Amino acid sequence: MSDKKKKKLTPTQQEYQDFAKDREPKRPVFKNCIRAFLVGGLICLIGQILQWVFIKYLGFNEKTAGNPTSAVLIIASVLLTGFGLYDHIGQWAGAGTAVPVTGFANTIASAAIEHKTEGYVLGVGGNMFKLAGSVIAFGVFSAFVVAIVKITIKWLGGM
Repeated sequence: MSDKKKKKLTPTQQEYQDFAKDREPKRPVFKNCIRAFLVGGLICLIGQILQWVFIKYLGFNEKTAGNPTSAVLIIASVLLTGFGLYDHIGQWAGAGTAVPVTGFANTIASAAIEHKTEGYVLGVGGNMFKLAGSVIAFGVFSAFVVAIVKITIKWLGGM
């Protein structure tokens, strides 16, 4: 792609480039950022409300309420994906649905739904983590690096 930009264009090619650029739809970046902020914030607000419910009414403390909160958000995301609603929310909100844990659950669930016709083992099991596999790999690697740094700091007498 960068080689094409460096190459000299003929007048016809340059005219076509200008023609295409004039007709390219303008992206409403500010509006998309506001939508992503609102939906991502709403998902996090729902998570905070769930966490408060777990603490206030179900006897969890602040440390232990995070796990069931994440589980409820993941289950809700998978259900919304299964019913086809999460995609509509994602089209409207953009990155606002991709950043929280619900976006990760949507990625896995949508890949599983898409490949279910190929069978449960090779279709669902084999393709479910194709999109999310890199997230899992980098997450595990990052956790490993942080653990090594923490162990090294403790070994050197810190913390």
